[in-house]
Amino acid sequence: MHQPRSFLDNFFLVIKGLCMGAANKVPGVSGGIVAFVGGFYEEFIYSLQKLNSKALKLLFNGRFKSFYQYTNAQFLGLLIFGMLVSYFSVSRILDYFLDQNELFVWATFFGMILGSIYYIAKDYDSWNQRTIPFGILGLIIGISISFLSPARENDNLFFIFFCGIISVSGMTLPGLSGSFILILLGNYVLLLVDSVNALYDTFSEVFSGDFGFLKNAERMQTLKILAVFTLGSATGLVTFSHLLSYVLKHYKAMTTAAILGFITGSLGVVWPWKRTMYKMDDLGNLILDSNGDKIVLNYQRYFPHFGDSETWWAVLFVVMGILVLLLLDWYGKNRKEREQVRTTR
Repeated sequence: MHQPRSFLDNFFLVIKGLCMGAANKVPGVSGGIVAFVGGFYEEFIYSLQKLNSKALKLLFNGRFKSFYQYTNAQFLGLLIFGMLVSYFSVSRILDYFLDQNELFVWATFFGMILGSIYYIAKDYDSWNQRTIPFGILGLIIGISISFLSPARENDNLFFIFFCGIISVSGMTLPGLSGSFILILLGNYVLLLVDSVNALYDTFSEVFSGDFGFLKNAERMQTLKILAVFTLGSATGLVTFSHLLSYVLKHYKAMTTAAILGFITGSLGVVWPWKRTMYKMDDLGNLILDSNGDKIVLNYQRYFPHFGDSETWWAVLFVVMGILVLLLLDWYGKNRKEREQVRTTR
């Protein structure tokens, strides 16, 4: 039975959902880190695991209250609500800042990931002969992923479904960025930019009484792609949650070691000082996708020059990112103390 949450707890849960949604949108950042650091990762995974055949029976038999309690629906509902709001608000703001000054955005997330490594490592005291190899394995995989090159865009619906399953890993596995995986699969722009923008435009038109999009073949195809991607994501979310809940229950120390190593290895993906490399033809001209967008090829990392003010501003944003995690840590401790007081009354 889950402890009842106060209004403030529920409000912060929506905020955490906003943060998870924003983090999932940025290549190199994992929404799972937000869940891990926010102190609700295990509850998130175990709640998702409850979306099973028993939950369906309760729902179809009209036992809605039992379904609500069994699936921890209030927790999942508020979190998912925050994520959905994020995709149409915070993520659009992030797109703007990434376009205007991506260095400061990357610096902030780099700081947040540094903070999350500290957050996870400070209470982890299970390093031994069994867990160290898992930590090293996670580190190697994290570093390896950051050096892979992206594939070409592919709008085959079976592949889109597969992308949905894989991309949701960023929500369930801290350190594994679903957005970065989509870049490697070649479908980041199609699935997290074009499709989301198409859905946003469609909602705007519907609310204004304009249903002209139904005759727009390109828009309908994009919405179909988004629907298949969403179905794949839901499938992956439930599947991964069952696997992870088992692993967390039986191999928690080794899993945490692998996650810690993986997050550390993934720092290379969000290294702030890098130039975005775009795809070009043999003559040096930019190759654009079907929507006229530049195609990201990879990132060229470089070491900062501390002689210019922009570098110091970026360092300040790194520190701000670390402070965000320290504040989350402080809030998490306070919440636990409040729960302990509540249970002892």
